[in-house]
Amino acid sequence: MRLTEPVGLSGITTWLPDSAQTAERAVAEGLVDADTAADLGYSALPVEPEAAPPRMAVLAARDTLRRTGTDPADIGLVLHAWMHYQGHDLWSPAHYVADRIGAHDGLPLGIQQVCNGGAAAIETAIARLVADPDLELALVTTADRFPDSAFDRWSGDYGIGYGDGATSVLLHRAAARRPDLYLHALESMAAPRLERMHRGRDPFGTAPRSVSERIDIRRTKKAYFEEGGKAEFSADSRSRLQEVVRRCLAAGGVDGADPRLRHVVLPRLGRTTLEEAYVKPLSEVTSAPALLLGETTGHLGAGDAAAGLADLVPLLAPGDHALVVSAGAGFTWSCLLVSG
Repeated sequence: MRLTEPVGLSGITTWLPDSAQTAERAVAEGLVDADTAADLGYSALPVEPEAAPPRMAVLAARDTLRRTGTDPADIGLVLHAWMHYQGHDLWSPAHYVADRIGAHDGLPLGIQQVCNGGAAAIETAIARLVADPDLELALVTTADRFPDSAFDRWSGDYGIGYGDGATSVLLHRAAARRPDLYLHALESMAAPRLERMHRGRDPFGTAPRSVSERIDIRRTKKAYFEEGGKAEFSADSRSRLQEVVRRCLAAGGVDGADPRLRHVVLPRLGRTTLEEAYVKPLSEVTSAPALLLGETTGHLGAGDAAAGLADLVPLLAPGDHALVVSAGAGFTWSCLLVSG
């Protein structure tokens, strides 16, 4: 998506619970073996014991509104993205967020694009801002919680540990107010044939968790790999990742070797997975160093992209640029080009 004018990103917030589970404790309690914990590279994963994800999103959104001095009545679009269960079986968490923050005239929209949901929501908000001159403010939130009863945060997936948290960001035309970051380009690509990785050989269920009482991503991935999917995934992942970054740089008019490009922010996956699947392929596209930011947060479900944006705010001086890379099951890859 080539933007004729940059979009402003303001009040970028990452909300994390006060409690966390350290890797040392997880190993001691038998939740993950020591070798896997070392490969993951997380020192701790945040754990929210009570609040449902939409309530976490409301807390993040309120912080965004406070920091930007925004009247919620002025927000015309509220997008909420998530990966995991939001607390009710048939319900719209986006409407809940809009109502609780006071955006009663805003249009709520839910985005279910798994781990790439936050980036997809930002892309959707940008499209609406560009297409509708009457839309002035759009709010994007994400929130996910991975309770032990339903999800094994340490050992339920290969190369990823899952942390509880929420994010929020206000989007607007950059000329309207001084933003935290300027968004210059956003590109997305997909490889739909990879949807089998998170389906495996499981039959279609009749209700949530009817196939398995506890979500087991390793089971479906193992089945997919046993049927020859590993080579397919590796090839598609490498080519799509590199191409989406190339397209984003081209759309923003920035070369991969441009000294203004200071950082490449990666998803908050495990350290070994990042080194093999992201750092090495991206080094062929850009000389900008990779930022691995998930040591104390883990993978925040749909929130990695926005959390990465929040971490960039104090790092980018005016004119400095950075890339934020996001990916999600299905598979979809997104890349954002921002500047301070």
